[in-house]
Amino acid sequence: MKFSCKFEVGVLLCVLAALPVLAQTAGERSSAAETAMDAAMLVQLDKVRADPSLNATAMKRGAKLADFCANCHGANGNSTYPDTPNLASQNVHYLLVQMLKFADGRRRKEFKERLIRAMSESERISMALYYARQPITTQVTPANRPLLAQGKLYYEKVCFRCHGADGNGTETYARLAGQQESYVTLTLHRYREDTGERMSPEMASSAKLMDDATIRAVAAYIASMP
Repeated sequence: MKFSCKFEVGVLLCVLAALPVLAQTAGERSSAAETAMDAAMLVQLDKVRADPSLNATAMKRGAKLADFCANCHGANGNSTYPDTPNLASQNVHYLLVQMLKFADGRRRKEFKERLIRAMSESERISMALYYARQPITTQVTPANRPLLAQGKLYYEKVCFRCHGADGNGTETYARLAGQQESYVTLTLHRYREDTGERMSPEMASSAKLMDDATIRAVAAYIASMP
């Protein structure tokens, strides 16, 4: 696969600023053609990962592109803003599929759709690979122990089913561990109140069962996870 770098594409990285990290659900319907295209791109991504030369090229390209989004997401995908998600250590398949959804309109946000569509396949792959390899380094403000205990209890009853007991998720579901507490809180409120850019029936129905105190506790616990 040939990788190309264009200066103007760097700004496209900021489309990830509002990348939802709480779930990719069955409620997001995809056509057979879209699903096939996702699968084909993931095959390409895995080929790059398996080839040392292509992988090295992709990582260098991703690092250069990521420089343009440091103001929003911080160095190496660790956000400096409480309402902006960390991209570091996110699952690579998850990251790429979210970009593909913006590109074909399954996820709607005009600005992000337009920018993602302008990116080449290799640039999308490079971005996903780069951020997935970066460690979480943001400092989390310690929460009080009762709050963390409450959040842990709820997480282990509900959230672990998709995102794993360790919060690392899967190739399909997002990693939550170490995510920004304020971002998780904001996103859960948006799901609960149907006010976000991304409507997921599964997440919405789950969030509607959470009161404000539960959302606060779960967000604190997620942020405390290593």
